[in-house]
Amino acid sequence: MDGYWLSISEYSNYRKVSVSSIRRYIKAGRVKSKLVDGKYKIYVSDENYSLRVNLKEKEELSVKLELHELKTRVRLLEEENNDLRMLVSIYETQGKKLKELPPELPVNQ
Repeated sequence: MDGYWLSISEYSNYRKVSVSSIRRYIKAGRVKSKLVDGKYKIYVSDENYSLRVNLKEKEELSVKLELHELKTRVRLLEEENNDLRMLVSIYETQGKKLKELPPELPVNQ
């Protein structure tokens, strides 16, 4: 039989189950286990482990891709925001210039 012998913590992460539940599984004989150097190892078939690991890798890749897309979108929005701030600054400056009264003409007496 091809497979992997995982520690309790590895199996816990693999199955998304608490360590205490894994210990109960071992005690009840629900999982194939062996005692190695005072620590339990739990058997997982190669087929099941590969399927679960491949799914996990796919999920991680999709999350990384989504993160990359979001970072790109944020960068573009920041650039657009900076451009809009610059335009507002220009319009405000021009508006102030238009509101200024022209200098008074000297009066001839």
